[in-house]
Amino acid sequence: MRKSAVIFIVMALVAFTMMSYAQTTKLKRIGLYTFVEIKGQVPTAEVMKGLFERYAADVKIGFDMAGNSELYEPFMEQMKTAEWTDTTLPIGETFPWMLFKSRDQVKVARNIEWAGKEPLPVFIVQVTKDWKIYDFIIPKNCGNIALGAKVVDAIPPAVCSLVVTPERANVNDPITVDMSGTQYAKTMTVEIYDAQGQKLATQELTPQSPKWQTKFDKPGEYSFKGAAVNMEGIAATNPCTAKVAINFPPICKLWTSCMPCEDYVGRPITFDASGSSDPDGQIVKVVFELLDSEGNVIDTCVTTRTPWTWEKVFTKAGTYTINTTVFDNDGAQSSASDPCRLTFEVTQKKLFWTVGGGLGIYGGSSALYGFLRGGMFAWITPDKWSFTLSGGGGIPFKGDPWNIVFMAEALVNGHFQSFFLGTGLGVSSATQPKDENHAFGLDLVGQTGFLVFDKWTSKGQLFFEFRAPLGRSFNHNYKAGVGFRFLF
Repeated sequence: MRKSAVIFIVMALVAFTMMSYAQTTKLKRIGLYTFVEIKGQVPTAEVMKGLFERYAADVKIGFDMAGNSELYEPFMEQMKTAEWTDTTLPIGETFPWMLFKSRDQVKVARNIEWAGKEPLPVFIVQVTKDWKIYDFIIPKNCGNIALGAKVVDAIPPAVCSLVVTPERANVNDPITVDMSGTQYAKTMTVEIYDAQGQKLATQELTPQSPKWQTKFDKPGEYSFKGAAVNMEGIAATNPCTAKVAINFPPICKLWTSCMPCEDYVGRPITFDASGSSDPDGQIVKVVFELLDSEGNVIDTCVTTRTPWTWEKVFTKAGTYTINTTVFDNDGAQSSASDPCRLTFEVTQKKLFWTVGGGLGIYGGSSALYGFLRGGMFAWITPDKWSFTLSGGGGIPFKGDPWNIVFMAEALVNGHFQSFFLGTGLGVSSATQPKDENHAFGLDLVGQTGFLVFDKWTSKGQLFFEFRAPLGRSFNHNYKAGVGFRFLF
């Protein structure tokens, strides 16, 4: 029974206390218990700012006692630059609390109602904290600080900002989406659409993480649509879009002046990429790479102006590959496709016609002849072994008894860079038909000489020749000479 009585008394005291706390105190006079010391006339806003800064410690104590510690710093900071509205409050205006001093001690009066005979002259200072606007009431005659009863939500509408860079890029280049310029947003979203309007991706962003990077593996135009929602869940209404154009790569086409390239050692071969094109730009550079049979790059040509050609002279036979890459004005390059990668064989010319002539001593060192021959030259092993077959006539510079001589020979030659040495069999007619010592027959022929010039498809040789007769008088039938031979 006693326990129940105690509980009843406690509950009654609590209820009485709450009723007393909620009861409104009517304030009929102002200036009896001032918060700051005001001397002279009614202070201006600038004077009040200075007083509050001087008594900042007391202001903080008051805010703590009022239960609004979080408003102290915003009040002290914003009241320096905020507008101090000079106005009056009507009779009956209420305040949740008011700071004042009694016996130099900071006090808090709660649930205050202005019950004076006239409107109350005050300054009103608005302070923003966490998207809410608070009115602080400062009666002019006492410098007390009161919290206004009305608190206004100040959540602004979200302002969406979307920046996509770069605006033009190549396939698989990184694309940066930046919504860091968005204001007053709780969440942000960006959507990507292709040129047909099909949604490709959606990415959620936040003010703390407002950037995102993506890429595209296909050329074309892509649209970005941004959205932002504020703290109240209301979406931004301002336009928030961007576009990116992904460059179409250039298309490479390659033409060669020979295919296959037979007998092209020493002759220019033209590689032509002029048929290449770019769907949305122009070609600004072409790179030709020449590879040997093992895939090693042995030569490169980079051209930055038309015509997009490369003329190359091959000095060695073999199998080669030409790789061609074209670049457009956006830096994109053509794909490594078969039309711009060709493998071909370059062969060396092995068969030449020959014509040559010179001076010779025929018929036993007593007759000077001029000779002229035609024939053929064939490589057995290029640059190492060759075979020559030639024939012609020799005309004596003296008359009778010397006669026009016919000569022919077949030789095998060994080549040592520019020098060559050859031997073989030949035939020659008699230099003096009336003298039986000068007779038609076989000769053992030896030649030596060197290249005067070598243009691969034509050559010039200076040679020395000696012909030893077989089965005939040596002194009457040997022949020696020097001449020049042109191969073509």
